Order: sequence, then structure tokens, then C-alpha cells
Amino acid sequence: MTEDSIPNKRIFKDPVHDYVEYDPWICSFIDTPHFQRLRYVKQLGISYYVYPGASHNRFEHCLGVGHLARMMAQHLQKSQPSLGITDEHIRCVELAGLCHDLGHGPWSHVWDGHFIPKALPNHPKWSHEQASEMMFDDMVKKYRSLDISPEDVETVKALISGRKERCKLGTTMPFLFEIVANDLNGIDVDKFDYIARDCHAVGEKRNIAMTRLIRSARVIDGQICYDIKDANTVYELFYTRFSLHKNIYNHKTTRAIEYMIMDVLLIAQKHMRFAEYIDVPEKYLHLTDDLFHRINMTESEEIAPARKIIDRIQTRDLYRRVDYKIMDWDDKEFCQAHITPEAIVHAAKNANLEGVEQSLVAELTVDHVIVDISKMHYGRGVDNPIFQVKFYSKHEPNVCRRAESGDVSLLMPEKFGELLLRVYTKEERFMGLVQTAYRHVLRSLPMPGEAAEIATIVPTPPATEAPSTPTALTSALGLGVPQSRASRPFGRTPSYSDNQFTTLPPNCQSRSPTRISSRSLKRTWETSIELEIDNPPPTRKSMRLASASASAK
Repeated sequence: MTEDSIPNKRIFKDPVHDYVEYDPWICSFIDTPHFQRLRYVKQLGISYYVYPGASHNRFEHCLGVGHLARMMAQHLQKSQPSLGITDEHIRCVELAGLCHDLGHGPWSHVWDGHFIPKALPNHPKWSHEQASEMMFDDMVKKYRSLDISPEDVETVKALISGRKERCKLGTTMPFLFEIVANDLNGIDVDKFDYIARDCHAVGEKRNIAMTRLIRSARVIDGQICYDIKDANTVYELFYTRFSLHKNIYNHKTTRAIEYMIMDVLLIAQKHMRFAEYIDVPEKYLHLTDDLFHRINMTESEEIAPARKIIDRIQTRDLYRRVDYKIMDWDDKEFCQAHITPEAIVHAAKNANLEGVEQSLVAELTVDHVIVDISKMHYGRGVDNPIFQVKFYSKHEPNVCRRAESGDVSLLMPEKFGELLLRVYTKEERFMGLVQTAYRHVLRSLPMPGEAAEIATIVPTPPATEAPSTPTALTSALGLGVPQSRASRPFGRTPSYSDNQFTTLPPNCQSRSPTRISSRSLKRTWETSIELEIDNPPPTRKSMRLASASASAK
């Protein structure tokens, strides 16, 4: 007679996946400083300043991805035994899902996507995926008790990168490399988890049928395919990704604070030198969102400008968006060449703009203006992502093919990518001036093919200039049009007309009702204090004396 076995798995209560189980082997990796560090890196970075519910961290996201990676691998193992998936393969896939984000820096994508390229321009191209491999290597090296072979270490790192050519398993089972990081069509469990988790955190009531897609997965010709009945669910996954990027991750205020954080980091980097930690795992281990407070705790005068920006963030005195427009995907290079901070400042100083404050014109510099161009798409650039996924039907479960529009929906858009152009100013007193100058630049844009005819005017930068704002839009092209040249008429495409919903007076210096009301309240409070000092309220004694005097009369 055998005794009943006692479960030895650790159970995590997750708000998205309910109860998530991990065995002791996986938990040995969770219980390391390298993984626990992820508790202190926000999943959505600066979005937490806009969406108070977005307080979740990379820690719980990685737990979710590891859980879904195991579910997907186990489903393929059970539904298609001929694939030869072993329990060891499943453990490697599960561990890759768990550790895929070990290398995220402070504020997640702000660190690797914006700060590092500016702080270390001569450093070889670096990404958080590379840092994840570095941290995984250091974890295994430092904690010898982790029971994992060198071959499995290489397999896990290859699964994290999605590069099947990096290990032997990529030749025999290439489909396993589509589970955690799918470079083939973008459908992976990382996306399943962050879409569901982020929607839950910010209060978006959306429900992607993750479990249905996992159960629908089937390997055909070495690739993971899905039942054609789930084509609309796959499309909804891509659309939700686009919607989150446009409305949540790239929210106008989130981007404003990201630029402020960037300026803080670039100022502090000159003296604290924390960017160099990306190649030193022992120091990178301690780089988290706490860097914000570490900078604010400094007392040196050199970092005082950074502390001042931090104070502006905490008192909600933010950089301000003055205008935005949706541009055509194909106009990216055109916009980068012609719509620049230099072009806007040049127009402000040389175009004789009507209604602007001339005192502000004299003070405006390139450092006051930010031009932000973000690519918005469904995950595969301008292409319809659904056409890169292969499907099967229950009538032919071993035959896969790409779906056509008539197989999914005729209501899909013609284009799947666009540009979101936004102009910011670091000081709200320049709002009307910067918008007016920006719109003058739009009016002066050449027709296609005319760019070479425009005179190039490169303004002389100030003698001393604060760290430049992170933007790739630094071309000197299109800085102005000679006065004798007729301006281009509006409407070359709808994208290049004025945005009627953001129009400001040329002399506008503030537009935030909350900031105006708070300032008015402060002035009212200060005035009331002054009045009380000049005319103090009557005391009981003075009131009695006044009453007695009136009675005597």
C-alpha cells in the first residue's frame, strides 16, 4: 500500500491567471536576487503617473509568462505526441518565459529604448534582451545550487532571444522558439500576458481568449498554426496591441514625463555614471526604478537641475504637448527631415508670426522644443499581421495555409501602420508660440520632390545648452523657406492640415484648467491672508465694547 503524495509545488495567487503553480526547480530560480529585482521595475514604467492602477511590476509579468509558456508546451506535448516534446524541453521553455525580462532597466523601455542610446552613443547596440541573457548567466554562475546543465543554459538563452539557430534544439524543434519570443508572426505568450495584465491594471475591460488560442495551437510543417475559427481572435490580439500602444503606452502625458525622466537621467549620468552598469551584472542588479529617489537624494550642485525636474514631476508642472497630428507611415523620413525643433525655433524667430509675444520669441531656444514621432502599428509594421499567421481547419488538421481577407473580415483597415507626431514644450509659457511656429513649418513644407530646392539654414546653438531631449529628429533639413518662396497650400494630405481640436491663441501661455485653478486658488488664499492682516476679524471683547457704545448713544 502506497502513501498519498504531498504536493510540493508553490502556488502564487495571480490577478490574471488565478492560481499559478511552480515546482521547486523553477522556484530555485525565482528565489534569487536577480529575479527578485524585478519586483522593483514597473511593467508600464511612467504610465503609473497617468494610470494609478498600473502599479504592477515585471516580477508578476514574468511569473505569468512562465506559466503560459508551460501551458503552451504541455498542450503541444499532449495533443501531438509525435513531436517528441519531453519534460526537459518543457522545463527549458518554462524557464525561458520566467526569465525573459531579467534585463529590463529602470522604467522598462525608457531605459533601453531611449536613455542608453543617448547616454552611450558609442556603445554597441544594446537591448534588454541582451541584458536578460547577461543576468541569467550571472545568476547561474553565482548560485551553483541551481541544477541546470550548460547545454540547457544555452537553450534557455536562445529561447529568450527567439533565435533558433543558436542551439541544436532550433533545428529539431523550431516551433518551441515561437512560444516565448515569436519573431515569425508576433504571436507568443509574452504578448498574451502583457495584454491581459496591462488591460486589467489600467481598467480596460478587454478579454483576449488566451486559453482558447493555446488550445487552438497546432504544429504543422515545423510552425505553430491556429484553427481558422480563431482567426478573429488572433486579429483582435493584434488590434488590442495597437490600441494599448496608442492610448496607454504612448499617452501624451506619459510621453511628457518620459522626456522629463530622460533629462533627469542625462544630467545625473554625467556625475553618477550609472549607464556603464549595463555591462556589469553585479551593479546592474541594483538598477531599478529606485534610481529616481537616489538621484533626488543627492546634494551636489551639479545634479541640482535634475532634482529641479524631479520636483516638477512631483508637483505636476510637466512638459506640455502643444499639438499633434496623425501622419502617413510612408512620410516618416519626410517628417524627420523637415519637422524638427530647429525648424520650429527658426520659424518662430524669422517668420514674423502674428500675435506672438516678442519677448518670448527672444527667449525661445531649441532646448525648449520636443518633436516626438512614434510609430503605431499592429505589430508587423504596415503589413496586415493576420496574413503572416498560418491556419488549419478541422477538415484538414495537418495542412496549413495563410488566410485571405474573405476568410477573416472585409472590415479590416487598408493600412496597419501610422505615425503619431506630437510637439511638446518644456515650459508652458511657450505653448502658443511653439504651436504657431510649428504650424508655420507645416504650411511651408515642400511638395514631394521639392525638398532639394529648399535652402538649408542651420541655426547656431546656444553657447551652453542643457542635455538634449531624446529624439532622432535632428536633421538640419527643412529649417525654413525663403521669404520669396510661396508657401505650400494646405492639404497635400489630410495629415498636414491644422488640428482644429488643439488650436491655441498665438500668445497662449497656459492651457491646463487644473493648474490655472490651483494658481488662482493660491493667489486667492494669499490675498485673503493679506486682507486678514490689514483688517483682523473682531474679537468677542471688541464686539461687546461696540455694543455697549451703541447702547450709550
